[in-house]
Amino acid sequence: MAVGLGPLPVLYPVPGFELGIASAGIKRPGRKDVVVMRCAEGSRVAGVTTTNAFCAAPVLVTRERMQGEVRYLLTNTGNANAGTGADGLANARRTCAALAALTGVEEQAVLPFSTGVIGEPLPVEKIEGALQAALADLDENHWAEAATGIMTTDTLPKGASRQFQ
Repeated sequence: MAVGLGPLPVLYPVPGFELGIASAGIKRPGRKDVVVMRCAEGSRVAGVTTTNAFCAAPVLVTRERMQGEVRYLLTNTGNANAGTGADGLANARRTCAALAALTGVEEQAVLPFSTGVIGEPLPVEKIEGALQAALADLDENHWAEAATGIMTTDTLPKGASRQFQ
């Protein structure tokens, strides 16, 4: 069931989790297409990946790293980094290494995520060029901006949020 169709609801902050959005110009100049998410030190992450035998490079790298300490999630839209073979794996790792170098964390603490066009090389230099701006934009209230920043063929950003005690 699709959620969040129509006006985006209030998306509540999650203590210890921040999101920063920037433009790398992957599909077109000025489009916000890189999202960096920072997890507080000591955070735990869980995830589910596809069971498909054909997996994109970011899925393979994330599977390798998900059980360790995770501090950053790096998402780009406009290029799925899928069907790109060994070069795609190297490019996914390179973008993670660039973010790790900027933030002082181990490369293994960065998980890559990509969505968009299949079969094209990941524009690593463009993503690297947007990282500093995404880091400068980190804020716990940027959920709506992040929902827009990860859109590919979507016509509306989607999201749902609840608060409880």
